[in-house]
Amino acid sequence: MADLPDFQKKQFAFAAHIRDPDHVAAPADVEDRRMAIYRELFFNNIRNLLSNMFPVLKKLHATEKWDDMIRQFMRKHRAETPYFLQLPQEFLDFLQNEYDARDDDFPFLVELAHYEYIELALSISEDSNDLTEIDPAGDLLANVPVKSVLTWAYSYQYPVHRISLDNLPTEPSGQPVFLAVYRRQNDKVNFLELNPITARLLEAVEKNIDGQCGADLLRNLAIEINYPDVDALLQHGAAALEEMRQLEILTGTRAPPQGATQ
Repeated sequence: MADLPDFQKKQFAFAAHIRDPDHVAAPADVEDRRMAIYRELFFNNIRNLLSNMFPVLKKLHATEKWDDMIRQFMRKHRAETPYFLQLPQEFLDFLQNEYDARDDDFPFLVELAHYEYIELALSISEDSNDLTEIDPAGDLLANVPVKSVLTWAYSYQYPVHRISLDNLPTEPSGQPVFLAVYRRQNDKVNFLELNPITARLLEAVEKNIDGQCGADLLRNLAIEINYPDVDALLQHGAAALEEMRQLEILTGTRAPPQGATQ
């Protein structure tokens, strides 16, 4: 910093104090009354933004604990973007990699933060579905099911979609919690809890680079999980695919590649 112009040195000193006023002295030539305005302005803006972006996380924490988390974020994290809408991603990165966890932290802290971030990120995503050659009412077994690009699937150790002040799990669920978070054409963001088989089916739909029809995807799934009744899995799988289409998790179907068997 010795080679920087004086005005940049002052900028760095100003920012360092704003980030961590308890440990970094304010610039000597700035009146403390004025510095106090900036200290409160920056902190309150960031706290209010993150409180709105992570409403459940905020509600679960006492004001002092939440404020301490925000201060630690300001002190330790170096953001990669200046955009406000990217702030929740920066906060999530902080919680995952830099946050000094405490013994009294919720065990689901990071997973809940991730889920709330996903809800927000999906709500503002600029992705859109290419509906060229998509039949919204196509046969899901005879044709190729197509997943919406506005459907994001994740697995969690905790039921993050049900956490509230009245539901605070202390131990992970007995098995992974599979969620499909999706945005409908009306821009509403919802979630669907999946069982392990349905979660694997949705993954197969997404990774279906060979263009297999829905029936073949289910037959392959039956082999993969050693399911004893293939016909029953086809029936249940068809119902699951139809439910996902109605929810707009799937956009419809496209025709199988030429030469593919149906």
